[in-house]
Order: sequence, then C-alpha cells, then structure tokens
Amino acid sequence: MQKVAVVTGAAGGMGRAIVAQLIADGLAVVGLDVDAAGLKEMSDDPSFTGIVTDLMRKPAISEAFEQIAADFGGVDVLVNNAGTCFMSEFPDIPEDEFERQMALNFSGAFHCCQAAIKLMEGREGVRKIVNISSNGAYNFDAFDPPHYRASKAALDTLTKDLARRYAREKIAVNSIAPAMTETPLFGVVSEEVLANAIAKMPHGRAMQPSEIAAWVGFLVSPAGDISSGNVIILNQGRDVR
Repeated sequence: MQKVAVVTGAAGGMGRAIVAQLIADGLAVVGLDVDAAGLKEMSDDPSFTGIVTDLMRKPAISEAFEQIAADFGGVDVLVNNAGTCFMSEFPDIPEDEFERQMALNFSGAFHCCQAAIKLMEGREGVRKIVNISSNGAYNFDAFDPPHYRASKAALDTLTKDLARRYAREKIAVNSIAPAMTETPLFGVVSEEVLANAIAKMPHGRAMQPSEIAAWVGFLVSPAGDISSGNVIILNQGRDVR
C-alpha cells in the first residue's frame, strides 16, 4: 500500500523540494498551503493532491484532515514545514505580529500533529512526523528576531514531547533545524544582512532546499525508523564549539 504524507507550506520553496523528494521516494503527498495558485501549479503530478488551507486557523486544519481521511483513509507521514519570519525589533513587536508568528510557526504545527496522529492509528510500520525548525532557535549570533526564535524553540519542545509520548505506538518525531537556506524568506532581510549571514557559512554559500529535503527523505525512509526525539542541526559545522 502506498504511504501517504502530508506536507504543510507545500507551495513554498522548501515545501516544493520536500514534496518532490517524497514523491520520488514513492509516497502519495497531500500538500496544505494557503497559496491556491501555487498548489495548482503542482497538480500535474498524479501523486500530489493540494488542499488550500489557512494553517493559522484550527477549523481550516480540521477540515483539511477530514478531507484527507475521506480520500486516503489515513496518514503515514506529516512534515510541518509551513513557517515564516517577521522582522520587527524587540521591544516594538506588535501584538498582532507576535500572534501571527506563533500561529503559523508553532500553533499550526501543533494542530496538524493533533489531527495527523489520529489518522496514523492502525497504519503499518513506523509512522513519522518531521518538524522543520530553525538554527535560529539555538544560534544567538544570527539576526533572527525573538518571536521567531521562540516559535521554533517551542516546536522543538513539542517534537521531544511527542517522541516520548508516542514511542511505543511507533510514531517517530524529529526536528530538522537548518541554518541559512535559500528560500523566498531571504526577501525579509536587507542585502547587507543577508550577505553577512551567508559569509559566516563555512562553505561560503547558503544551503539549498533540496539538501534539507534529502534529510526529510532520510527520516521518512526505513533508515529513520530508529530516530526519534532528535533536533538535527544542519549548518555546515558553523556553530561547533
């Protein structure tokens, strides 16, 4: 039976790379994103199904997973990839911006985990949740703002809790925490800040979405069955002390 993966933020730069990786690995992929046009662009592949979903709204998430249950019968893999970075400076971060930051980067992933775990019950093998976190949760030399860091650190704590909570149910939960990766989020910072951040990368370049997607593919594969509760930091060795 073909395994079913759900990828949030599927129409973005990182999301498209993850979708392509999982389809190449033989999975049927359901992509959730608010970007209807982006999902439509991806719909030519018969292994991909897009569902327009506002991941900042729990009712929308519930509706999407109800559709997934009806159409596919269950879920084997969840990749919480959706996220963004708002750049207001502390202490002048507006309340609305803080709430939106947490809603997409953490709360949306939390509610997707709730919905997906229910649909993982009874599925064969080790089921997988992969949360896309950020090196910004740990590296305080970088330019990341505090509400972004907090949202990703919360996501990693959720990773560890669910890994322990569902270990005997054979649900493996891990985070991948990349450093500078070339996605549309590069557009939220100035060219000077971006160039300085890339210059600090040991390889002299930002990482590519396909490189992060390959790690997702590894964790989703049978080789990843015995990994759970880990935060895998990908930064070319930049922060080794």
